[in-house]
Order: sequence, then structure tokens, then C-alpha cells
Amino acid sequence: MPPRPSSPDPANYFGRLLTLTWLSFAQLVRTPSHSRRAEAARRSARHVLLLVAIVGAATVALMYAFDAQEIGMMPLRGTPGLWWVRRLTDFGKDEYVLSALAILLIAVALAAPMLRGMSRATLLGLGARLQYLFLSVALSVAAGELIKWIVGRGRPFVGGKANAFNFSHFAGTEAYSSFPSGHSVTAFALAFAVSAVWPQARVAMLLYAIMIAATRLVLLAHHPSDVVAGALVGTIGAMAVRYWFAARRLGFAIHRDGTIMPLSGPSPGRLKRVAGSPFAP
Repeated sequence: MPPRPSSPDPANYFGRLLTLTWLSFAQLVRTPSHSRRAEAARRSARHVLLLVAIVGAATVALMYAFDAQEIGMMPLRGTPGLWWVRRLTDFGKDEYVLSALAILLIAVALAAPMLRGMSRATLLGLGARLQYLFLSVALSVAAGELIKWIVGRGRPFVGGKANAFNFSHFAGTEAYSSFPSGHSVTAFALAFAVSAVWPQARVAMLLYAIMIAATRLVLLAHHPSDVVAGALVGTIGAMAVRYWFAARRLGFAIHRDGTIMPLSGPSPGRLKRVAGSPFAP
């Protein structure tokens, strides 16, 4: 693919900021151009179907065989000794995670117009990765909220007893928004996205996601099947956004077998393309 001509670099800071912001958005919504995107789509679809089959079966099994028993084994809500668990679970709140990622994205956007050459290219490469993380979590959370509204599953002990099949579809209330766990959706979407960009962080991010899911059980906020379903939604959401980026040559490479892998930092040979292409390594 021949390199695209770089956009003119305005002389003033605000002109460069507007140019970089517009080009960033344009790249995200442009027509997919990667020649191997079909292979990647087929491979991703197989993985999604396998995940849905395995995790979906586990979710149903938990509902029937374990959910009611598990919540009966947890400490009572409001137990004073669980204050540290309540602090820990906040690291999986979607508004906190998305706010942190948004702040980092804004910082990159504000700093990029002040740089030139390889320094700008490196920062814009980081911006592409942050965009991927933000959109992975945002899409997954939106999907999770829609499922919560449709399913309307009661949280543990809503109604006064350990009933794993307490549903009020389309209720739209906090009491009936147990399935899937929003914290689990957020944590697993973030864990998959960070691992997709920086594979060396895979173990640490998996431990983070499992820890957040566990806090939701201890605090009696969710049934076990809720957090397992949340993990599924978050993972699939991050996979979908990864494919979107890879098909547009943003941050990821597609191998011949359809495997999607993260790109390394921008090389000098790619610098001219990066200069006019913000948030894309």
C-alpha cells in the first residue's frame, strides 16, 4: 500500500491540535483496508463461538448448580471487616476506568501538537493504544448495560431469599441489574485489551480481572454466573474492537493465518506516514 501524503502541519498549536484530532477520528471510521481482514474475521469468529459455547454452558451450569449455594456462604452485606474489599472493587468501576483512560487520551492529544518527528510518532502510537483500550471498555460496558436491562436479573437476596432465578425483564432498576456483572465486564475488557497491546502484562491483568470479579461475589453484589457472563461480554467486546483496529491498520498487524498481533513502536521508515496520521503507529 503506497504511503498516504502527510497533511499540512499548521503553524499554530490549536491548528495542529484540531488537525490531529480530526485525522484521528477519520482513521477510526475509515473503510477497512487490510488485505487479510477476512482471515482475521474468520479466526475471530471461531474464537468467539468457542468462548460463547464454553462460557455460556458454564454460566447456565452455575445458575442451576451453584449460584444459590455460593451466595449463602458469603458474609452478610455491610460487614465492617469487608471495608478493604469495598475499596478494592472500585478499581473495576466502569466510570473510574473510562475516566482514567479519557484523561490519558486527552493528555496525549494536548501534548502531541507540541512535538515533531519521531517524538510525535511515538506519542501518537501510544495514543492509538489508549484509544483501543478506551473503546474496548466503552463498547463492552454499553453491551453489558443493554443485556442487564433485557435480562433484569435480581441481585442476591433481592426478594428476601437465595433465588437464582429471580427475574424482572426490562425493569431497568439497580436491584434487577445483576446479570452480567458490570465490574466484571469492565475488568475483563480492560484485561484483554491491555494484554492484546502489551502481551507481557497478560498474567498481571488476568489476576486483576479475577480479583475484581471475586470482590463482587464477596460483597454479595452478584451471583457467580453474573461475573462469568461479565467476563465473556468484556472479552468479546475487546476482541471486536481489536478486529476493528486491525482491519484499519491501527495498532495491530494481521498475520497470514488471521492472527492479530500488536504492532511495535513506529520505525523511522514509517515516520512520514505517522506524521499525518495521528494516534496510529
